[in-house]
Amino acid sequence: MIKEEKGREPKRRSTRQRRVVLEVLRSTTSHPTADWIYEQVRKRIPNISLGTVYRNLKLLRDMGEIMELDFGSTYSRFDGNPNPHYHFSCMDCGRVMDVDIPVATELEEKVRCRHGWEVFSHRVEFYGLCAECSRRRLSEEEAPPTSEGQG
Repeated sequence: MIKEEKGREPKRRSTRQRRVVLEVLRSTTSHPTADWIYEQVRKRIPNISLGTVYRNLKLLRDMGEIMELDFGSTYSRFDGNPNPHYHFSCMDCGRVMDVDIPVATELEEKVRCRHGWEVFSHRVEFYGLCAECSRRRLSEEEAPPTSEGQG
């Protein structure tokens, strides 16, 4: 049995787990859920628990290493890019993608001037159909009606 000092957790294990969680998250641009991250981390650390992944995601978020995205759904998505940027959420397929436009920091100054508030940052989220879902919907609308029951 390993004897631990009271109030201290083994740092080596936690640090490795946290590093792998961060590596997995930064290896994708898909803004995955914690469950997806857990499945990927398990390929490298088979005995890791989902709770450990959640704890490390929370810690990484609190450290400013990652972003937690909550789009009003029942689960969060995570982003390995902690720098300010916008996101687009597809209402059909559910994918979340980075929007490649500069962050409009002048909005923060406008809010400061108009209301006198101290603004630290802002978040803008775009919702609609990604190009793929938009094309799919368009092709479904253009498809001729089926002739069921004829013949």
